[in-house]
Amino acid sequence: MIELMLEAERALAVGLLDQAERHYAQVVANDPRNAIAVVGLARVALERGDQAGTYRFARQALALDPDNPMASHLARRMAEQFVLRGEPVPDGPPSAPSAPSAPSAPSPVGSRAAPSGAAPTPPAAAPTSTPAHRPEPVLRPARRPSLLDRLRGRER
Repeated sequence: MIELMLEAERALAVGLLDQAERHYAQVVANDPRNAIAVVGLARVALERGDQAGTYRFARQALALDPDNPMASHLARRMAEQFVLRGEPVPDGPPSAPSAPSAPSAPSPVGSRAAPSGAAPTPPAAAPTSTPAHRPEPVLRPARRPSLLDRLRGRER
């Protein structure tokens, strides 16, 4: 299994997405509880621009390993993207073969737990004066003239 995982990582690193997906899928087929391989499938989906697939695979990995930081980050980030676009957060398993999920997987979206069988409730968007895609400007203190500038009389 380790060899397949390493091959999948190498393929993903150089952009061979089909090969990486094939290797990760082989690992999942042989070990359905391998959350790292499922996160690999989420990363392949992300590289392909499939945000719904990324979210579903990340949620599947979280069901297998609730402490997986990459799965948590991917699920949370993809859910934020759907909320920012005003789209519903996808539910359901990914289209690839998957292991049965744990009955009570933690919700990576927000801190509120959804009732059993219900979709997670995304957190309310915080009001902001700038668009979501533009970060706040960083305020830096004014540049002080260097000692050399002051000695040469070039203070500003």
